[in-house]
Amino acid sequence: MKKNARVVVIGGGIAGCSTLYHLTQEGWSDVVLLERNDLTSGTTWHSAAQVTNFGMNQTMVGLKTHSINLYKELANDPDHPINYNHSDGGIRLANTEEQMQGYRHFASMAKGMGVDFEVIDAKECQRRHPLISTKNLIGGLWDPHDGDIDPYQLCHSLVRKAREAGAKVYTDTPVTALEQYKDNTWKVSTEHGDIDCEIIVNACGYRVNEVGAMMGVHHPVASMEHQYFLTEDIPEIAQAGHRMPLLRCPISDYYCRQDKGGLLIGFYEQNCKTWGMDGIDPNFVNALCPDDLERVADVLDGAFERMPALMNAGIRSIVNGPITYTIDGAPLVGKIPGKENAFCIIGLRAGLGEGGGHGWLLAQQIVNGEACYDTWCLDPRRFTAHANVEMTSLKAIEDYQNEFRFHFPHEHRPAARKAKTTSLTPIMAAENAAFTVINGWERVEYIKPSEDFYPSLSFHFDETFDIVAKEIINIRDNVGLCEVNGFNRFEITGLDAENFIDRMFCGNITHKPGRVGLGYLLNDFGMVKSEATIANIPASDRGSTRIWYGSAAASEFHDMDWLTQHINADEDVHIKSLTNDQTILIIAGPKARKVLSACSRDDWSKEVFPWLSVRECFIGFTAATVMSVSFSGELAYEVHVPNSSLYAAYLTLSEAGKEFGMKLFGSRAVESMRMEKGFLSWKSDLLTEFDPFETGLDRFVNLKKDNFIGKTALQKRVKDGPKQRLVCLDVDCKHAPSHSGASLIENGKVVGTITSGEWGHRVNQNLAYAFVNPDKSKEGTKLMMDLLGEMISVQVIPFGAYDRSYSRLLA
Repeated sequence: MKKNARVVVIGGGIAGCSTLYHLTQEGWSDVVLLERNDLTSGTTWHSAAQVTNFGMNQTMVGLKTHSINLYKELANDPDHPINYNHSDGGIRLANTEEQMQGYRHFASMAKGMGVDFEVIDAKECQRRHPLISTKNLIGGLWDPHDGDIDPYQLCHSLVRKAREAGAKVYTDTPVTALEQYKDNTWKVSTEHGDIDCEIIVNACGYRVNEVGAMMGVHHPVASMEHQYFLTEDIPEIAQAGHRMPLLRCPISDYYCRQDKGGLLIGFYEQNCKTWGMDGIDPNFVNALCPDDLERVADVLDGAFERMPALMNAGIRSIVNGPITYTIDGAPLVGKIPGKENAFCIIGLRAGLGEGGGHGWLLAQQIVNGEACYDTWCLDPRRFTAHANVEMTSLKAIEDYQNEFRFHFPHEHRPAARKAKTTSLTPIMAAENAAFTVINGWERVEYIKPSEDFYPSLSFHFDETFDIVAKEIINIRDNVGLCEVNGFNRFEITGLDAENFIDRMFCGNITHKPGRVGLGYLLNDFGMVKSEATIANIPASDRGSTRIWYGSAAASEFHDMDWLTQHINADEDVHIKSLTNDQTILIIAGPKARKVLSACSRDDWSKEVFPWLSVRECFIGFTAATVMSVSFSGELAYEVHVPNSSLYAAYLTLSEAGKEFGMKLFGSRAVESMRMEKGFLSWKSDLLTEFDPFETGLDRFVNLKKDNFIGKTALQKRVKDGPKQRLVCLDVDCKHAPSHSGASLIENGKVVGTITSGEWGHRVNQNLAYAFVNPDKSKEGTKLMMDLLGEMISVQVIPFGAYDRSYSRLLA
């Protein structure tokens, strides 16, 4: 066995085989795959192996399209063809108009990735799949490339091609230990010897946490038992004269596809069951769980009603095996948080269908540092310390029970909630707050008019429209109070802290004591990596001079990884996370200064404490750090306080705000106001697929600075010209907001994609942001948007429709 390798991939299922193959496609041949038993001996061998183009966002659609194209190429290999049915198509059924809204949106989104879905009515569903009944059916979404593939043949085909490119594969080689050297390379110990390598990849399926424990980490991955059975031949299939399309039914929680002359029927029963929570038998290899058809009896009844031919079909065999889930149902593909030279490709509940694309994106990250798409929806760092296997199992059960029911906008499912709260969470709940979840934190979304208020799930504007409008109008006219918990906050100190900050940001960052600046971090390709505020806190009795780095709540692990990996060995830089120690109370509105003055002895006049200032003070008797910054476009202050005294600060501000009409507001109001003001959101509008000039951040870039990360690549991109540009749109529609991923159309061609959309209550406009072809970015340009199946007129307008002079913010 080899003693050294550049990369060692652990796991021989679709995840590991795809990663190995794509590493060789990226030009790395010194790569090794280790499998404890035989290839495909885990979940892969019993997979239902469906391959669809359907995805919840454009990244998922793109990676699935790559899978389909790759699998077609392998199937057409003249020397080693594999079995892949990819021309039968597939239907996702719907029995509500709201589900059909979603399908129309997904069809619009897929257009931007070159994928053509079709929204069809119930009669057409039955014409294409003659075995189904149209009872309680409205229609469905047609995917023309839906299909299924042979798992064993697929994995062996990938491995064969990887070996031809120089990769080595060792089966029956269990990994027994992992050790990281001081230079961050790894020793991989196996029963047949050790391998030293630069990089390791955990691709271990349901044994992911056995290998994770060897490197001192745990992954939020849990397994569910999943049953399907194969029927005997069904006469109606032979009579149809063509292969049956795949079928996915959220009405009755089942799926089916043709298997020889019968069907493969799979179930997502409500009485579902986790697997392996107390450990996994080392001998569980090419194995299954005991059959339990009684558990799926209710789902089977629904399947019988939808497909009456099933009632006369015999069962040929039953499969019950484990499949893996994560907290949000999407895989974990990328860098392992807090570990250098360690990656994972795990939690692939639809592994065969997506695995080709996942391995493709991971190989790009390993070799190049980034993938061709922004991969945040797959990034393992999107979950932080709260994410454990126990939480994952609760979310896995919920996700399993809703397998074919997509998330609606502003839908917040109840499992594993209240993972992160503050002392104000019950206070806000008593005020009838509705909560959303940000990186596990319960954050107020809006204040309900009554305890039993529950808005409809819809892609249209819902019943919260007027509620949010009232919150915003009170902020505009008086003052509002909002809790922002979980905001990412690092304290950066050391003799080289300022030089370090200069190198990390692409623009000028102020080092003046008592001042705050906004800036952007780029990756090595000159693309937008992160957005952060820098606050320079002067020395006081609370500590020496220090820098506060603040960024989006979800970026906690992501930004810490990026910053720490760029500290040079000879630099005196120290980074300490305060994210879970402090919370922000925001007061916003023209009377915010009066509220602050009523509960603090400091001078808050604009002459003494202007916009973009920071100071340490007391709010009542609570020690606080206050910044004059605004995401709303109104005069606003961020009051940062330790969690231990958060309640006291809240009471002080609440009491002081009574005479000024202060009311609570939530994140829905913030989202509307930031769009009116032209402010951008990380991982909605700020993506690694675009550089700062394409994103409209010209004023935050200084190409005359000494080398900052990504400068050389950015200079080259400037010479080559922009590929896309971010624009603001006025949307001619009053019944629905624009949804991320929706396509902009001109003369039948896609010319842009929506990133954000919301109604602007202060300007009375339906606003959207979108990346468009550069020649479509000029103000006044008119385009059409495919919004939920309707062609809606949009027009490019300047960013910042509200208070363009900034007079309210600077008041």
